[in-house]
Amino acid sequence: QVQLVESGGGLVQPGGSLRLSCAASGRIFSINTMAWYRQAPGKQRELVASISSGGSTNYADSVKGRFTISRDNAKNTVSLQMNSLEAEDTAVYYCNVKVRHDSSSYYYTNYWGQGTQVTVSS
Repeated sequence: QVQLVESGGGLVQPGGSLRLSCAASGRIFSINTMAWYRQAPGKQRELVASISSGGSTNYADSVKGRFTISRDNAKNTVSLQMNSLEAEDTAVYYCNVKVRHDSSSYYYTNYWGQGTQVTVSS
């Protein structure tokens, strides 16, 4: 089993910044893609940003230029630096990690963090 622990959420004013972190631990052989999703009240969960094992990134159009995803493979962590936050960024943010458990298995299993609340409000 793998556990993902998120941190860094909170209340921030529009234009402010916040940094989310997610640490993976447990039965991990390797990690493929790491990503951040968010879900606002009444809305579907959406992909915010993802980063491949090689460092290739992808962002939702709504956050391009404002958010930066990064990972530390040695520490099995993924972070999301959020700048110029707006009210529409308010949501519960979830990290998602695709984990390979051991050297004999070739498939990856998705794991989700517990979610951390980000509220952008004046």
